[in-house]
Amino acid sequence: MAARSFDDRDGVIWMDGAFVPWPKATLHVLSHGLHYASAVFEGQRAYGGRIFKLREHTERLHESARLLGFEIPWSIEVIDEACEELMRRQDLVDGYLRPIAWRGSEMMGVSAQRNTIHLAIAAWEWPSYFDPEQRLKGIRLDLARFRRPDPATIPAKAKAAGLYMICTISKHEAEDKGYQDALMLDWRGRVAEATGANVFYVRDGVIHTPEPDCFLDGITRRTVIDLARARGYELIERAIMPEEMTDFSECFLTGTAAEVTPVSEIGPYRFEVGAITRALMDDYAAAVQPERAPEPA
Repeated sequence: MAARSFDDRDGVIWMDGAFVPWPKATLHVLSHGLHYASAVFEGQRAYGGRIFKLREHTERLHESARLLGFEIPWSIEVIDEACEELMRRQDLVDGYLRPIAWRGSEMMGVSAQRNTIHLAIAAWEWPSYFDPEQRLKGIRLDLARFRRPDPATIPAKAKAAGLYMICTISKHEAEDKGYQDALMLDWRGRVAEATGANVFYVRDGVIHTPEPDCFLDGITRRTVIDLARARGYELIERAIMPEEMTDFSECFLTGTAAEVTPVSEIGPYRFEVGAITRALMDDYAAAVQPERAPEPA
C-alpha cells in the first residue's frame, strides 16, 4: 500500500504563529523560497517525548537564515515552545520535526528585500531512515558524480534548501543502481559527506572524519565526536582522499535522521560493522533517550 501523502494528514502544523489544520498549511505558488531557494530548515528527532538538542537546532535555524540574508521574526524561545507544544498536540512520543523558514511572495525576482519571512513547523512519526535490517548489516553507498562546492561560491554553513538539490539527484541515482545512498566528494576531490549525513572511518582503532570546511558540521556529528572521545577513542578531523578508503576497516554515517548507521560498501570499497561502530551506535542510542525517573524506593 502506498505511503500517505505529506499534504493530507491528520493534526496541525504551526505556521506563522498559529496552529492550522495540516491540509491548510499552504503557501503561494509565487513564493520566493520556491523559485529562488531562499529557505532554511532543520530536522529534529524526539525520543520518549523529548526533542533531542532542540535549542541547538533552533539556534542553527536562526544562523542559517542570517547567512541567507534574512531574519526570522520569531525568537529562539518562541520556536522551541512551538516545537514542544506541537509534539503535545500531535500526541507524539517518538517523532521527527521539520521547521522551515522562507521568503514569501511580495516580490518576484532575484531581489526580495520586502518579502515577508514565514515560518512553519510540522511533526510526525518517524520510522528508520534506512531499512532496519539493512542498516544493521551496513548500508551500501554509491560514489556521487556531483561534488560539494567551494564555500566561496555558497553559504556552506547554512542548512539551506538549495544546497540539497545535488543531494536529491545523487541519492536518486544511487537508489536507481540499488544503493541506499551516495558519498559526495568536495570540489577538491576530497571525501566530504553523504547526501544527508556526515561520514566517519576507522583504521587501527583510530576514528577519522573529514573536516567540515565546505559542508554542514552536523549536530549529530558533534554529538558522536564527544561520545567517541568520552570513550577514549582517538579521533582525527582532517582532509581524507577517496583512495584512503582502501585502508579503513569500518565506516559509519551520522545524522539526525540516520543516527549512527554502519556502512558496508562505498563503490569499490568494503567495510565491516566493527566494534567501534557498534559501541557508538549504543552510546548514541543511550544519549538520545530521555532521562528516566529513579525507581521508587
